[in-house]
Formats: sequence, structure tokens, C-alpha cells
Amino acid sequence: MSAEQLDIIFTMPHPDDLEITCGGTIAQLVALGYKVGVVHMTDGEPTPRGTPEARAAESRAAAEILGVRVMKTLRLTNRELLDGPAARYAVATEFRRYRPRVVVGMAGRTPGASPDHYQAQLILEAARFYSQLTKWDDRFDGTPPHRIDWLWYRPVGISAEVTHWHSTFVVDTSAVYGKKIAAISCYASQFDPPRLARLLHRVRAADASEGGRCGFEYGELFALPHAVPMSDPLRHFSGLTPPMGPPPTARTEGPA
Repeated sequence: MSAEQLDIIFTMPHPDDLEITCGGTIAQLVALGYKVGVVHMTDGEPTPRGTPEARAAESRAAAEILGVRVMKTLRLTNRELLDGPAARYAVATEFRRYRPRVVVGMAGRTPGASPDHYQAQLILEAARFYSQLTKWDDRFDGTPPHRIDWLWYRPVGISAEVTHWHSTFVVDTSAVYGKKIAAISCYASQFDPPRLARLLHRVRAADASEGGRCGFEYGELFALPHAVPMSDPLRHFSGLTPPMGPPPTARTEGPA
């Protein structure tokens, strides 16, 4: 039996990466009725604080809070994640199995943190291409080719470089923001109360800054490797509140 087709798949190297960077957008897309999947490339272990069993339970709890249809953890190796054929095949197989229109991943080198982050970006880009290749089904567990329409990047704030993107957009996550905070908080093995408080302070500040630029209480910024295609720009912007807020209501002059 073929797997349920998803609208969008978010994939990053470790459990908690997606929740921290994209949790609001995941929850918002679920609330809008889209079929959302998340793929953790590794189980994130070993770490000083966790165990594979604890991390698996935490990622399941976070996925339940966010409401995703599918949550997968691949068997790629934490700390040794490298772009190469085996990793590309593993991620592309999930793309071919669930056939999303959009895939989303982290973008940016993080020399102060795990090198897995940048390797995951390279794996994602290659897996998107591999997903469409014909006459190679044996490398993808017999799944048929699938062409993915769109690639979204989630740039990370701790990247080594300031990257110029062709275009960016911000998703309004204000209405579901509590779910993002709750999903991050599931990872108690990684974030004890003081560490969690520091993390959530930074996350809220970054999301308030990104959202505020578009007039949202909270938001998450995404980038595209090309300009935004838009056939009807006026329709796109109709109904949106301008970043500086709605215009003031004109005062009605009373009788003299």
C-alpha cells in the first residue's frame, strides 16, 4: 500500500531542530488543513544529557503537539552526518514515498554549533534532485520518481555568513505560537529549566523580530533560491495588514 501523500515535508538533522526553527510554521500549516510531515535525519544521540529512547519519546510528543501527519527519524549518524550518496538516498526515499509539493530545510553554516546543520542543507538539496531521477528506483526502496515543486530554506540566526537570498517571506505564527513553545519544551533531556528559559527567550525575541517586520506578533522567515513567482500581486497583498498597521480611522466631524 502506498503512503499517504503529504503537502510539505520539513527535514533537519536532529530532533528539536525543526521545533526550534520552524515549529510555528508547522503548526500554522496544520491549522490551515495541510498534510505536514517531519523527517529527522538522525536521532540526535549521543548527547551529554539524553538517550535514544528519551529523544524518541520527546520527538513523538512534539510531533503530536504540532499535529503532523507523519514523523520519521532516519538512521543516519549524528555527529558524522555528511553529504554523500547514502544520505541522499535515505532522504530522497522519504520524498518519493510521501510525494510532497514543498520541502523545507535549514540553511547556513554553524561553526559554533554542529556541522551536521550545513551538511543537512546539502543533503536536502541533493535529495530533492535525486527524488525525480528515473531508472534508479532500486536506490530508493523501489519508490517511484517524484518531482518536488518548491524548496524553502529556513536560515539560522547563528550562521557564519550573512547570506543574500533572492527572496524571502514570513509566515504569521502568532495564532499557534503556544504550540511551538510547547513542542520545544518537550525536549527536557536537552534543555533543563534554566537552559530552556534561555533558549525560549532567544527564540521569542527572534520570532518577534521576524514577525514584527511584517506586522505580525510572531513570525518565521523563509528564503527561496529564486525570486517569488507571483502572477497576481494585488490579489496576494489584498487582505494583509500593512507592516506598520492599518491606517487610522478617519474622524467624523460633528456639528459645528
